[in-house]
Amino acid sequence: MTRISFDSLTVDDILKGVPGGAAPLPLTRIGERKWNALAEDMPLPLALLKASAIEHNSAWMRRFLGASGAVLAPHGKTTMSPQLFQRQLDDGAWGITLGNIAQIQVARRFGIQRIVLANQLVGKQAIRYVLDELRADPGFDFYCLVDSVEGVEMLATAARAAKIGRPLQVLLEGGVTGRRTGARTLDAAMAVARAVKAASPVLALRGVEGFEGIVSAPTPAEAEAKVTEFLGFIGDIARAAAREDLFAVGKVILTAGGSAYYDIVARTFAAVDLGRETLLVIRSGCYLTHDSIMYRKFMDQLLARSDAARGLGDPPKPALEVWAYVQSRPEPGRVILTMGKRDAGYDAGLPVPQSWFRPGTHRQPQPVAPGHATVEMNDQHLFMDLPAASPLQVGDMIGFGISHPCLTFDKWQFIPVVDDSYTVVSAIRTFF
Repeated sequence: MTRISFDSLTVDDILKGVPGGAAPLPLTRIGERKWNALAEDMPLPLALLKASAIEHNSAWMRRFLGASGAVLAPHGKTTMSPQLFQRQLDDGAWGITLGNIAQIQVARRFGIQRIVLANQLVGKQAIRYVLDELRADPGFDFYCLVDSVEGVEMLATAARAAKIGRPLQVLLEGGVTGRRTGARTLDAAMAVARAVKAASPVLALRGVEGFEGIVSAPTPAEAEAKVTEFLGFIGDIARAAAREDLFAVGKVILTAGGSAYYDIVARTFAAVDLGRETLLVIRSGCYLTHDSIMYRKFMDQLLARSDAARGLGDPPKPALEVWAYVQSRPEPGRVILTMGKRDAGYDAGLPVPQSWFRPGTHRQPQPVAPGHATVEMNDQHLFMDLPAASPLQVGDMIGFGISHPCLTFDKWQFIPVVDDSYTVVSAIRTFF
């Protein structure tokens, strides 16, 4: 299969955020244009990434990993940007986590060599593709999840027929009753583990997996207790499988860790003694860009419970912003802006106005005063209430912080990366 190089990607005005009439340019040379978002060199709405915040967040995570002893396989579905995948790998990430076969296909086209599919591998075409890649590339290191004997048998049958010359590596998933995938009880999990062992040498049980982000509770303290209990269940599965010698040769992988509780994951798994070497893998996808609402709240909670995290320096900063124009002030207490549900996520909180800028007047963005609040979004419009004395007028630019980066990234194929003066220094492409 032909690999795609970043140098081959181009930018032109078919992409949202690129000025009309702009001549096509290689993506890797976008900084040569010296476009500046505040100078109105690009149309709004515009999603952008702050280079300084990305660098800060990357350095913070490296310090966390060094202190915790864990390794990182960030969830690529957050950004679906192979350029950011490569940056994370260059920063020392152990691999890239993905959620479905389409995402794997993108990652493989850009040469990603270690992938954790944090999901079950099902379906003729998905299984065929993965087995074909494993046969064609001996350096491709792939892991998928299993949570049922039926799933194990399906994979074993396909792997025997494919004759890939090595085992398909699987992780046994533990789950929570009433929530997503994963074996609900220790007995159910052990039946799956024994089925994998029986399918050797075409399958190999390499570890145990769970996703604690599915756990919910009314208060942070109750959520942390439930997360710890769930992760203890994952440890119980691993210990039981180790006692029966069901794991394949090599380090046993213990992996969990979304972007909210990865400190608890690292601490809990570090205490699991299997009598053999283990590898602790966390999978936070949102650490690199962070956000202004949901993960900011989770980070505040993480810092409150972790002395070690508080000792790592300034916490992660929001790197992702969406800018829009005020296009109408039809009432004294309301403005309508040129962005909507097609431009920013809204599932975990509406975008929050943070900065404003008046072209031709301001030299740098100004903080948005209290009393300005997003109240509604349509497909292409955002409704913001404001004090009657607010200075905002038609043509002003507003910079919004967002919640849950995953569902803003998926609305943009092109996202410029800017310096602190909002001059474009590079850009990324996404592939959703």
